[in-house]
Amino acid sequence: QVQLEDSGGGLVQAGGSLRLSCAASGRTFSNYAIGWFRQAPGKEREFVAGFSGNGVSTGYANAVKGRFTISRDNAKNTVYLQMNSLKPEDTAVYYCAAGRGTVRNGPYDYWGQGTQVTVSS
Repeated sequence: QVQLEDSGGGLVQAGGSLRLSCAASGRTFSNYAIGWFRQAPGKEREFVAGFSGNGVSTGYANAVKGRFTISRDNAKNTVYLQMNSLKPEDTAVYYCAAGRGTVRNGPYDYWGQGTQVTVSS
């Protein structure tokens, strides 16, 4: 079992930055694919960024490429999502997830509780 706790959301003006954290407990996630997803009101959940299971490859949604950066600290069992140049359309609840599948399509078996990101215009 892997327990995930995501944090770091908040209210920020357009153009600002936030860093989200996803801390894992129960089992190291060094062999898991780790993904960040988001869900805006009235929309389906979508992939944002992720690490492959071997921790080498990363993937980003086109909408965030060049603005968001995913990183990990294996010693702390934590994955981060640095979000720069935020836009109002980035407003959503952000979730981290871990699984044994592929970065973009999963499957993802473990999910954090979500953290709200609100970007004002």
